[in-house]
Amino acid sequence: MQQDFLLIRKMKNGDEAAMEVFVRRYYARILQYCSYHCADRAWAEDLAQETFERFFRKLAAYKHQGKSLNYLYTIARNLCIDWERKRRDAAVENPEEWGWTSEESEKRGGTREHGMPDETCRMEEKLLIEEALGKLSPEQREIVILYYFQDFSLRETAGILGIGLPLVKYRMKKAKERLRELLGEGV
Repeated sequence: MQQDFLLIRKMKNGDEAAMEVFVRRYYARILQYCSYHCADRAWAEDLAQETFERFFRKLAAYKHQGKSLNYLYTIARNLCIDWERKRRDAAVENPEEWGWTSEESEKRGGTREHGMPDETCRMEEKLLIEEALGKLSPEQREIVILYYFQDFSLRETAGILGIGLPLVKYRMKKAKERLRELLGEGV
């Protein structure tokens, strides 16, 4: 994007207003992406903020070669992977700090009943989808999130992940098969 190129030039020259415009332009998308990896809103916000902090720390060395948004997604992806690794390691020692207790899980679960309010049905569907996404391999989950929830093409997804397009297509096929098993034929 030509606008990003101009913003980056201004940011490299210390223009704080340009930094603010850049963050406002992409923050919501990065936060949404982090939220798909981290159900806790506060943690997702921290990860999104850290994404921009890292981008700005390395701004002097950054060479604009296309979409800076893809670079932000790469940073966010690495942060989410690190966060998940830390969460998994810490959960062994203190499970209540990082996840739901069994009592909370039961409260949030449940079955669909006739006459449920629309908002309750949507929340239940969201929880089912999140649970199904959690059962995919990390590689498959990443592709599904980028393609379906962040609206990237398969080619763009391959670029963000740094893998070949055939591998992205293969993982997407396997992810769809697994989601069909978990959620039914409506996928």
